[in-house]
Amino acid sequence: MSFLKMVRKLVTSYQSLEKLGSKYIRTLGFTSGQFDVIVTLGNQPPMSCSELAEKTLMVKGNLTVILDGLLKKGLINKTPNPIDGRGIIVSLTEKGEETFVRIFNAHLAYLEPLAKSFSDEELTELINNFDSILRKIDNFNRLDRK
Repeated sequence: MSFLKMVRKLVTSYQSLEKLGSKYIRTLGFTSGQFDVIVTLGNQPPMSCSELAEKTLMVKGNLTVILDGLLKKGLINKTPNPIDGRGIIVSLTEKGEETFVRIFNAHLAYLEPLAKSFSDEELTELINNFDSILRKIDNFNRLDRK
């Protein structure tokens, strides 16, 4: 079935890219999850744990462990949410912002040869195809599946 072949290629592509990136991120002294949190918070206003979990596609249990590790490294601040006292607001510390700039730029430089191997036309086509996939999935999710 062509659909399943497409799904497999998509998943395999993601896993290959993730493996490539994770290997390099570890050389910078971070896990993929820590990297995701740092780059998600970089140059952004502070956000709740729920927002951070949504943006990093992490479950809250995993996010809690990652945040605790980043807190111990002095890279993030956790403060009570002024709107909802039960929640936490997360932001990068000054050291965290410096770390963000350093590791994000290093990661981009590491991936630059791969990025340059694609023509502008190829990238545009891929982006359009991914947009199409996401629209179709979103439409599928909107159907009443009862």
